[in-house]
Amino acid sequence: MTTQRKPLIAGNWKMNLSGSEASALTDACAREASTNPNVDVAIAPPAIWLERVLRIAKDTPLHVWGQNAAEEPNGAFTGETSFPMLLDAGASGALLGHSERRHVFGESNESVAKRAALGVSLQAHIVLCVGEQLDDRKSGKTIDVVREQLAPVLEVVPFERLTVAYEPVWAIGTGETATPAQAQETHAQIREILIETYGEDAQCVRILYGGSVKPDNAQELLSQPDIDGVLVGGASLTADSFAAIIAAATV
Repeated sequence: MTTQRKPLIAGNWKMNLSGSEASALTDACAREASTNPNVDVAIAPPAIWLERVLRIAKDTPLHVWGQNAAEEPNGAFTGETSFPMLLDAGASGALLGHSERRHVFGESNESVAKRAALGVSLQAHIVLCVGEQLDDRKSGKTIDVVREQLAPVLEVVPFERLTVAYEPVWAIGTGETATPAQAQETHAQIREILIETYGEDAQCVRILYGGSVKPDNAQELLSQPDIDGVLVGGASLTADSFAAIIAAATV
């Protein structure tokens, strides 16, 4: 983790937590963000709890993102949440291209890029998730897959509005984690792709690692030069474990 990029610890709550649990966890995350000024802290709650979460996070350093955003700004799209809605509620950006959206809901690279372009037009921050499946890893296609996922988004998102989250699909929620060396290798390759697009401005773009991040492996991952933070799933659902990961970023 280079000193010119402030570490970012982000929690993706996915489809979890009751309203009261979301409130309590937001309060804890806001305290952590306030007491750790050298680390940026972000959470992505379920859309139904966004307004509740944002009320608690107001006037604190805690960043709040949507878990996804629709391709269109409005219209007859039952069940979707748009960028204008997210931003009006107070969110600063959204995760796009999470593996569950790609592989469970069938979102394509082109669809992700369309969402990103809309978000950028409204001054939203884009947190682009990329990553390979196990077969891709075994056949040596990791960076080819990641490049295909990055390419259409990099065409429409300026560097100052982008965070990349590398999440090997085979490590999400499985208990398996890419070794720090494996993660660093892919992060360094992603950095090179960013440099191809943005030049040296790419050094400002934070690249997060996601995939079964826990308090006991966070520090070693965060010690790698191109791992600028982590996107945490299950371990972000309890205040103690998420606080321990934030603490690992301060070492």
